[in-house]
Amino acid sequence: MSRAQAESVIKNIIREIGQECAAKGNAASETLVAFMVKAVVLDPKNGFNVDRTLTKQDVRQLVELCVGKLTEEGSPALDTIKMQVYFDMNYTSRREFIQEHKRLLTTRLGPVSREITDMRAWTQADLEELYRRIIGYLLLSSGVGSPNDVNTVREATAALQSVFPQMELGTFLSLSSKDKEQQLAELTSVVTGIRLFNKFLKKGGEGIDDLPMILNEALPALSGAMEASLRQTQGLAWRYTALLETLAGGKEPAGESNPSPVLLRQALYNVRQHEALLKVILADVSLCARQVESLQNDLASRLLNLKEAIQSKTAVPTALVFPHFTALARLWSGLQDEMVLLNVQEAVALGLQPFLLAQAQRFPPTQLDLMLQGQEVRSDEQRIAESAEERVDRKDVRGQQWLFPETMGNFSKLQLQYRGMCGFSLASRDGLLLPGNPSIGVLKHQDKYYVFSSREAAEQFSSSPDDFTSRVAERARSCPELIQLLELHQQFTRATPYSEMALGGTLLMKAVSRSESGTQTDTHLLEANLVTTYQWNEWELRRLALKLANLQTRVTHSTQTDLSHLRRENNSQTFPPRDTACQTTRDSETNVPKPLVYLTRLRGRHDSPVVKTDLTRPVDE
Repeated sequence: MSRAQAESVIKNIIREIGQECAAKGNAASETLVAFMVKAVVLDPKNGFNVDRTLTKQDVRQLVELCVGKLTEEGSPALDTIKMQVYFDMNYTSRREFIQEHKRLLTTRLGPVSREITDMRAWTQADLEELYRRIIGYLLLSSGVGSPNDVNTVREATAALQSVFPQMELGTFLSLSSKDKEQQLAELTSVVTGIRLFNKFLKKGGEGIDDLPMILNEALPALSGAMEASLRQTQGLAWRYTALLETLAGGKEPAGESNPSPVLLRQALYNVRQHEALLKVILADVSLCARQVESLQNDLASRLLNLKEAIQSKTAVPTALVFPHFTALARLWSGLQDEMVLLNVQEAVALGLQPFLLAQAQRFPPTQLDLMLQGQEVRSDEQRIAESAEERVDRKDVRGQQWLFPETMGNFSKLQLQYRGMCGFSLASRDGLLLPGNPSIGVLKHQDKYYVFSSREAAEQFSSSPDDFTSRVAERARSCPELIQLLELHQQFTRATPYSEMALGGTLLMKAVSRSESGTQTDTHLLEANLVTTYQWNEWELRRLALKLANLQTRVTHSTQTDLSHLRRENNSQTFPPRDTACQTTRDSETNVPKPLVYLTRLRGRHDSPVVKTDLTRPVDE
């Protein structure tokens, strides 16, 4: 069967199982169905052969088994698997969540941003509309106030006009789309910083929530609620452990009820899984508290520095205050991210509660108290304290590497196998979960670290670690919830984490075999086949090439191309012309006399002739 055909068969099986579960009133996600298919196939009691193609009868049997397990009422094991699937599908790391949150925010603001960058303003009314859209975008992007609140819009408008007057819209419209988006981001940071500073001075800040105060109230409340839930879950785990130890010792519990060890183990796995997931969320809440404290200190320091820089000045250089405003916006955005992250963590923690109902209904608290009358219920801390004086003697367990707190640094940061549970009790005490004590000694075997609940357990496990680890793997085949609970994804290579599961993946993941290997090569190898005709001289090779060409019977043609034109190096020298001067004409000038003539006897007697008198003077006179 080809890979495409196998994927099609798997999809059909998962679809059929989901439909039959829905017909019985039990909705099951595709991820849950896919894992249940793998769990049923891997369970040796079901008799499926991984290396053989499934027949129609095998497929029908697989569907019936999966539907039966998924629709089982009051099964703590099914609730544990559902809890694991829910957590992996809804929980993510801080960095991934913040990145996803930023991406969603950018995606949602994309249409608003494109309306601004693509808008063309031709009239004054268009410019005013563009300015209003920019203000709305700044409020939506910063998350400090609603664009529908008149007072908030008025305050944001005043802050924007102080750094970006409406007359500069012409320059804004001439920018490219990318530059417009960059300027919008810068304006958002500056305007948000101005409004936050005004809130600090109690001169504005309309519509801005007091995030530091809200976080300071929410963090202790959430931590307290989760710690109370954790203590309750740990109490149930200690009770189930005591009951299982009583049954394993051959004693009958008090009361008339006779609990099933299988259901007790499933209930123990259920509460231990809930405990482990709560510890993961609590660790994130603690990290969130430290991050909030750091952000608040930086915010207060930045506000004081900005206040000292501005004081009572009416005008301050932008190069001095803009970095402060941008830093204020960045710190406030960090507080907003922490607030959203806290809400998600609280929602995930509350979402785990419904998956505890099956074990709570099977074993109510009153029934547990009745069965545990006259018996001592020890906590994990008490068990570790009882075995604190025990220590593995290296002389008795030769051939194995043991680690102790005094022999290595960062001992507390070792990645312990089975989530810190005793591997010996898991293999030899019918899957009982007992906390390991690292002070007894940590066994390092095949780059994995194992802890144990007692010295005897450590010595017996170290005598044949491969045998015990294989027995733990066999236990996980029968109880698939242990794969996620004990973090057996690497050892139990045929199962993958729920979050890494793909619907179109193969039914089973084949184990990848690895081995250490090394190779060595000599620096100068001696060739067995020596070529005597080898020549290294370039001119000798050219001579042989000319000989092979047999030019005596050939005609030589030459052509010239643009690439070969003027490839020779030629040198030439020229002399510049000398500076000379010549005159072609001589400058000269001339002058003429100014005529001055008078006529007399123009009046009077007609018989008298007119007398002409020339009074013109010569030029040189």
